[in-house]
Amino acid sequence: MNGTIELVAQVIHDAEQAACLWDDEPAIRRERFREYARNAVNLLDDDIGVLLLALKEAGAEAR
Repeated sequence: MNGTIELVAQVIHDAEQAACLWDDEPAIRRERFREYARNAVNLLDDDIGVLLLALKEAGAEAR
């Protein structure tokens, strides 16, 4: 589950058009994205793949 949270957090970060890379974000901002990810995973449960696909597409369109 932690791997899924981390993946979702990074995808949300990337979709947001962040000014810096995930690894360069301050720990407090990364934790905020992890909280968003935990909420999303809890809400979607088995449908998490749909969220990941939508976020990846949003990130690609933003670039």
